[in-house]
Formats: sequence, C-alpha cells, structure tokens
Amino acid sequence: MVSAELVVDARCATGESPVWRAAEQALYWADIPRGILHRWQAAQPQKTQWQAPQMLACLAAWDGAPGHWIAGLEDGLYLLSHGLGSEGGALDAQRLAPVRHAMPGMRFNDGRCDRQGRFLAGTMLQDMGAAQAVGRVYRFGAREQAAGVCTDLDLGPLIVPNGMAFSPDGRTMYLSDSHPQVQAVWAFDYDVDSGTPSNRRLFVDMQPLPGRPDGAAVDSDGCYWICGNDAGLVHRFTPEGRLDRSLAVPVKKPAMCAFGGPGLDVLYVTSIRPDHIDLSDQPLAGGVFALRPGVQGLPEPAFRPRAALHGKSRES
Repeated sequence: MVSAELVVDARCATGESPVWRAAEQALYWADIPRGILHRWQAAQPQKTQWQAPQMLACLAAWDGAPGHWIAGLEDGLYLLSHGLGSEGGALDAQRLAPVRHAMPGMRFNDGRCDRQGRFLAGTMLQDMGAAQAVGRVYRFGAREQAAGVCTDLDLGPLIVPNGMAFSPDGRTMYLSDSHPQVQAVWAFDYDVDSGTPSNRRLFVDMQPLPGRPDGAAVDSDGCYWICGNDAGLVHRFTPEGRLDRSLAVPVKKPAMCAFGGPGLDVLYVTSIRPDHIDLSDQPLAGGVFALRPGVQGLPEPAFRPRAALHGKSRES
C-alpha cells in the first residue's frame, strides 16, 4: 500500500493545477474560486500566496521568465507575474487573449501546455447542476499570441472539460468530462506540428468506476493518472486504457495530480474543501498530499512565447 502524506493543510476551496518547478524545488497550485496562487517549497515550510484579479483556474510556467505564468481566469488567458523575490501580495496581470463564452457565468477550468509549449485549456459553466454542454477547449501558442486570440479546437459538446494530458511523445492528447452525466476520458491523435487533435475515441468509461474523472498527469511509462473525485482515489491507466492501480488519499475530492520532487517520483495531489457540509470525516479536505507510487513523472512543459519577455533572464 502507498500511503498519502499531508504536505500542506491549505484548506483550498478548490485546489487545482499543481505545477512542479524544478529550478525552485517548489510546487505551485491554484485555489480557483478564491483566485489565489500558492507556492510551497520543501526547504521552507511556510507557504507563500498571491492574489489574482479573478478566479484562477489553470496555469503553466512562462518559458525563460521565472515568476511568470500563463493562466486561464474568467474572461480570458492572462500573463501573471509575481517575481521570485516576492513574498505575497497581488499578482500583476496582463490579458493575452479574451474568450467569448457561450453564456454568462462561465470560466476557464483545466489546462496545461502540450509538449511543444502551446497552452490548451477548457471552459465550463460554473453552475454544474445546469448540465449545459457549452464548454470549449482553446489553444494558445505563438501564432495566437501574435494575433491576441484563442483558437477554438471544436472538440464537440463538453460540460466540464478536464483531465488534459499528453503522452510522452506528445502525439496522444487525453481529455475528460467530469460531469456526473458523462464521466468519460477520451484520447485523440495530436498533430505536434499544428497543435491539432483529431480521431476522438473513448479511452476510459469511468461510469462503472469509483470517482468522477478530474485532473490528470502522465508518467514516464506513458500511463495516465487521474483523480477520482468523490471517491478519494487516484487511478492509473495504462496506454491501452486498462486500470492498473488506484491509490487512496484521505479526502473525498482529490482534484488534480502532478509529479514533482528532485527525482520527479512524488505524485502531488490537490483537493477540494466543500462548503456547508460536515467535514468531520475528512478534516484535511482542501489540502495538498504526496504519494510515492514507485514511478517517475515527466517535466511539465512551459509556455513558449513568440518572443522573450523584456528584461527577464532565462531560468536555469
């Protein structure tokens, strides 16, 4: 059995988008509804946090510019910055591209960079109970940056796009829909030159399995790890879609996982702390946990912009 270790008792409302930064030996993650960017370093037990101007859903490091991030907020994609010497406060925010939502009350949700450094992220209606299939998935690369737009990938009806991940060679893209009415994970062929997914096919039907599919990561063996929200589990699926193992965390709603640590052999898991319910059976809800599953992950790609940020040194 692999036991989960509490890393930070963060009590996030919705802890999401964990990203390991090797140069800092630090884990970053977002608390979506509170719009907070968190940082935890093993060498410094005290956590640091910064405030975004809107809900902060997903993020990826900005290549060559420490302390800078591309992020999905409510009304578009942003460049966020805090500087490595900053110890909290407000994030500087510059909108890179607006997004035209299908209806009011929407925001970005899950997202990450492909292996080539393009940022892909999905949108959703915040009222999940409405079950409106108005979610979209957008691509933002150097070409979109130059034009100040997001490209709609037109992947069909989605309620809560989630579980974005890429195979080690970047030629397979994974995407889930975590809504209770769907609970599916799909695989796509991914054109690494154009950043275009095609040939959508069912990878895993999670309806008969414990937990709804949430955020995900891929390990160096090409296996797909996805949080089983509502079940307190993190599942590992082989590239063929076979359930390989399920690891437990001491909360009901694990949200997203990411590999980190000096050897990329620690699986960090963020979680959700629901409002207005009895949490006596899961007092650590909203925390960040660490698992040692015996496999290694892959470095998380950074966003590759069309030009370096002025005056910013490259990260070692």
